[in-house]
Amino acid sequence: MTTVVFPLLKYMTASAAVAVGLYAVLLGLLTRPSSQAHVVYLHKIQMTWFRDLNAPESFGFLRGQVTPFSIRSSDGGALYAWHILPVGLYRQHESTLIHEASGFVQHVESRLAFKMLRDNPEARLVVHMHGAAGTVGSGYRVPNYRALSAGDPQNIHVLTFDYRGFGRSQGTPSERGLIMDAISVVEWAMNTAGIPPSRIMIFGQSIGTAVTLAVSEHFVLQSPPIVFAGAVLVAPFADVASLVATYRVAGSIPLLSPLARFPELFRYLSTYIRDSWSSKDRIARYIRATERSAERYRVTLIHAEDDWDIPYHHTETLFWHAVKAMADHDISYEELELKKNTSRTDLGPAGSVMSWQTNKGIVREEILKTGLHDVIMGNPVVTLAVMRIFDQSSGS
Repeated sequence: MTTVVFPLLKYMTASAAVAVGLYAVLLGLLTRPSSQAHVVYLHKIQMTWFRDLNAPESFGFLRGQVTPFSIRSSDGGALYAWHILPVGLYRQHESTLIHEASGFVQHVESRLAFKMLRDNPEARLVVHMHGAAGTVGSGYRVPNYRALSAGDPQNIHVLTFDYRGFGRSQGTPSERGLIMDAISVVEWAMNTAGIPPSRIMIFGQSIGTAVTLAVSEHFVLQSPPIVFAGAVLVAPFADVASLVATYRVAGSIPLLSPLARFPELFRYLSTYIRDSWSSKDRIARYIRATERSAERYRVTLIHAEDDWDIPYHHTETLFWHAVKAMADHDISYEELELKKNTSRTDLGPAGSVMSWQTNKGIVREEILKTGLHDVIMGNPVVTLAVMRIFDQSSGS
């Protein structure tokens, strides 16, 4: 018996030692900014390696429905972008669009799609901030674009782009860099396409939610304040430090969550985090700044309970910070939970909805029972959120 047990124990001990050693190496690498960038943004994981982004038809679009082009970031880098026409509008002009030259467009202002966006006073634009990894054509992003415009297939255009270091866009990702890129894209929408802020909605998913809040805060702090029709945040997180305490790669491989049991060690390692992406603070600052302005704001938070990448309690935390910024008195997390028990709408298998409103704005928390981290983007809940925001904006 011992001849079997001892070698087995020796093997298990050696395996555990190797695993601990590899994990220690990983922790050491994560203290380096360059390694952090690869883990946080996953920008080298393209997921469209063998497909041509300049042929959007291969991703399921109609010929001429998508215009691939580039937008200059404020520091000069080229950001690869898609302008996606709503299908109803496309149908009206199909005979013209199918005869336009396909592929990447150097001068987007010459295209019919751009002119229909610029010249239609009823046009609405969703500026799309995607999550980590991949490109504008990856995964569930294509169904997401359809969901965003489905509520008004004549008027809701989608503008999506790859941040620096992603896909065909130049540069290396960082918090400051991604915010600069997003600001440049929104400025292109307002200044080149001529869409006023009241007809622009910003959508973000995963890390794109952090970019969305940073951009919204940037513009509301301008003089005069610039406030968009609203923002929809799908699968957001409170900040990077709390995210890595719970995050599991592909929903199964823990990153730093094993160290969360050792608070002092975890706090020490957290000091090495380069890009903090503190969305909980940004949403509070954004709301306080907008409350002081003459503008109205609309924010919708959407999360699925079965999201194994970013647990839905991150949305609950963001909602709490938003409510604290809106309320005329301090409110604890526990007090808000008690309030939810009596005020939220229970939708059964569809989840629940809780809203908090002032005379200046509204924040909605929608928790779905299912939807995972990415599938949720094509859910009709997203379509309805966009419709609700544009309807409220046009009526204010």
